[in-house]
Amino acid sequence: MRRTVIAGNWKMNMTPKATRAFITELAPMVAGLDKCDIVLCVPYVDIATAVEAAAGTNIHIGAENVHFEKSGAFTGEISAEMLTEIGTEYVVIGHSERRTYFGETDATVNLRTKAALAAGLKVILCLGEVKEERLSGITNEIVAMQTKLDLAGISAEELKNVIIAYEPVWAIGTGLTATPEQADETCGVIRSVIAELYGAAAAEEITIQYGGSMNDANAAELLSKPNVDGGLIGGASLKTDKFTTIVKAAN
Repeated sequence: MRRTVIAGNWKMNMTPKATRAFITELAPMVAGLDKCDIVLCVPYVDIATAVEAAAGTNIHIGAENVHFEKSGAFTGEISAEMLTEIGTEYVVIGHSERRTYFGETDATVNLRTKAALAAGLKVILCLGEVKEERLSGITNEIVAMQTKLDLAGISAEELKNVIIAYEPVWAIGTGLTATPEQADETCGVIRSVIAELYGAAAAEEITIQYGGSMNDANAAELLSKPNVDGGLIGGASLKTDKFTTIVKAAN
């Protein structure tokens, strides 16, 4: 059975001091909730503190992005080796904010994914349609194309360390949420593309999260759908009580 994964994406929030306090408060609240994996993806400057604070707990630490080169003249970027050396386990790649504000494309997302996997990181690979694409009725075509491009050259063995996060761009930070039926349908489309590329067994094994204003109020209904295997949580991951409610729903 595929694992449910609840991952918080903190975005540009929390200082190291706040990170330590947050994890210290959260850890006992989620202790023993072991039917899903719990991940906090934090800003680069918080990672070392987060890894230290989460030691001995069931909380795993991830980064919010990674560069595709091992080293070089890439001012402001961070390599996969840098992340693994400080204890990072997961990394978010292809988030819509990276694509929208920083010019990332399916080609660079694919390169970053390959570099992360080669370094031993687990990848949370984000994809999803914008509002105009949803309204035009081409959501399925868009997510199928993104899945194929973002996973190009990724082997079946490497795929075991990939989580796909379906995040309709129109539902991120807007308060809008895909209905449970929409989320389930689109996650199912992604799963069918994985079956086409890697076979039915791989499609059944891969974890597909929903991201896009999942919160403590709607998580249980979204997570009840057969193709929704967890959530990539934004704002609600910054509040220990709300995040714990989501983890409990996943359990």
